[in-house]
Amino acid sequence: MCPRLKGVFMSALLEKINKERLPRHIAIIMDGNGRWAKEKGEDRLYGHFHGVESVRDIVEGCAELGVGYLTLYAFSTENWDRPDYEVSGLMELLVTTIRKEVESLNKNNIRLHVIGDMSMLPDYARAELNEALEITGKNTGLNLVMALSYSGRWELLNAVKNIASDVKSGQLNPEEISQDTLQHYLCTSEFPDPELMIRTSGEYRISNFLLYQLAYAELYFTNVRWPDFRKENLYEAILDYQGRERRFGKTGQQIKNEEAAG
Repeated sequence: MCPRLKGVFMSALLEKINKERLPRHIAIIMDGNGRWAKEKGEDRLYGHFHGVESVRDIVEGCAELGVGYLTLYAFSTENWDRPDYEVSGLMELLVTTIRKEVESLNKNNIRLHVIGDMSMLPDYARAELNEALEITGKNTGLNLVMALSYSGRWELLNAVKNIASDVKSGQLNPEEISQDTLQHYLCTSEFPDPELMIRTSGEYRISNFLLYQLAYAELYFTNVRWPDFRKENLYEAILDYQGRERRFGKTGQQIKNEEAAG
């Protein structure tokens, strides 16, 4: 598509989006870097490198729309089992990207957060991330949450261990444990649950990502590989989300009655 036609197409999509009904929190499984690279006869790291361009574009798109939170599944606990050269390359790419982008994030009032087992990251990567967290820590715009060395099962296990420890020490009464208690012990305790989860590259699963938090999220799957995913694809996902009826266990008629009354 030529730039002019693409601009017209994107403007048309934007006009259809109801800014009053944006998902407050979007979570994305950025899948397909390796397959995208293989299809082009390149190494997997080539795909990861070009995937950074998509991250930049989608972060910008969410900030422009006024989305409050964007969580990106960047590196799972299972990814540590990949070949050493790929893991090392990903860590180097992470550090290089953070170093290049932190000034832009700060300039655009974007606050960076990290969830996951930071202790597993190399010292140099952890130092770079901590510096970026400090630089953007007072920003009040889009909250960009990077899930690094993260998995939903790891998070839940860690939460249960911490709850058990506090019960044992007498800081927590087991009779008073509720959903809110568990929420407090999760990595995402400061953030609202995602309302829209997007997964690229044609896979139809959530792959150990935000297992507790995605309970009522709308799931959107696309065949587009992550390195090809751009703002127009984000807009299409949001429009799909806005076309759904979110019932939270209620009937459609109940929702309509509540909307009419409210």
